[in-house]
Amino acid sequence: MDDLPNSVDVALRRRAAQVIPGGLWGHLDAARLPAGYPQFFRSAEGCRLTDVDGHTVIDFMCSWGPIVLGHRHPAVEEAVARQAALGDAMNGPGEVLVELAEALVALIPAADWCLLQKNGTDATTACVTIARAGTRRRKLLAARGSYHGAAPWCSPSLVGVTTEDRAHILHYEYNDIASLENAVDQAGGDLAGILVAAFRHDLGRDQEMPEPAFARRLRELADAAGAALILDEVRAGFRLDLGGSWEALGVRPDLSAWSKAIGNGHALAAVTGAERFRAAAASVFTTGSFWCAAVPMAAALATLAELRRLDGPAHMRAMGERLRAGLAAGAARHGLAIRQSGPPQMPLVLFEGDADFARGNAFCAAALRAGAYFHPKHNMFLSCAHGTAEIDAALEAAEAGFAAAARA
Repeated sequence: MDDLPNSVDVALRRRAAQVIPGGLWGHLDAARLPAGYPQFFRSAEGCRLTDVDGHTVIDFMCSWGPIVLGHRHPAVEEAVARQAALGDAMNGPGEVLVELAEALVALIPAADWCLLQKNGTDATTACVTIARAGTRRRKLLAARGSYHGAAPWCSPSLVGVTTEDRAHILHYEYNDIASLENAVDQAGGDLAGILVAAFRHDLGRDQEMPEPAFARRLRELADAAGAALILDEVRAGFRLDLGGSWEALGVRPDLSAWSKAIGNGHALAAVTGAERFRAAAASVFTTGSFWCAAVPMAAALATLAELRRLDGPAHMRAMGERLRAGLAAGAARHGLAIRQSGPPQMPLVLFEGDADFARGNAFCAAALRAGAYFHPKHNMFLSCAHGTAEIDAALEAAEAGFAAAARA
């Protein structure tokens, strides 16, 4: 919106800069996106967003993952209204807490119990704490470059982080068994847990699905060491498989962290775990003033029910494959080489030879003006609200993007 000095968005950015350090924080800061992307939005419906200046686009970020059914899905919002009429943040939870925990344990084969939080970082941090409590050890293994949250122990930024915050974290390379085995050896008898993302989705590089042999070796090494295998489902959870992203691999974790899609935009996170870690989960002190709020739990119950009814993962996969095929054809028409990686439900599109993302930025900026909100280097998200008409309209917008990318 920098080229529209009189826009509502620009005015709001100026006001925000006076009262918010940097204007906005973290990954939602539109300054990280190509020029022309809005920072502020007026409304959202289904798979469409309308910014404060009245421009409507087809949304392929889905609020960076939480929107899995579509913005303001009627079944979810009806459940929210019913619970809000009864109460939300009370002196303790509503009965919906037990109902949701029961639903998650019934849905997820690896789950014998469940704890609820608010954000993905809450859930991954709780998993690490439970693993350490259950094993009485300190060392944690994580894949180099993987994102697991924004607390000092896992933040991608080192600003304000001390070496002590990460004193017991060792790294391995995703899908690299030799590096994994080496990290386990380094941890020795002090290994509490091995943390792994559902698939490799590092910013700005091709995504990688987990290789079956790698996943099996993770399970074997965790078992041999008596450590917890922790699966970070915060980003992928409920989009690939409602029972867990690694169900197709036949590998089940001891602890899993969930958030994003669990409540279709209502703030909620969860940790699920195996019986072995039940006592440890009961012993640690994890809490928050809003962690027992009933409204997001009602939203989650409705979201899970709708995902089951629609077979959400299958629908999103089909629409993602339609998008992928259309983008490949469009790039070819313009003489461009692109790389598409990751699951179709969570696509990433990168241009060959585009180390500085100049082509990707040009593509996304032009596609945005034509009506589709893509991202130049972060994985995107589909929702159940994306149908064939919306995918085809987005591919029309992508034509303008490819033309701009070819000129760049």
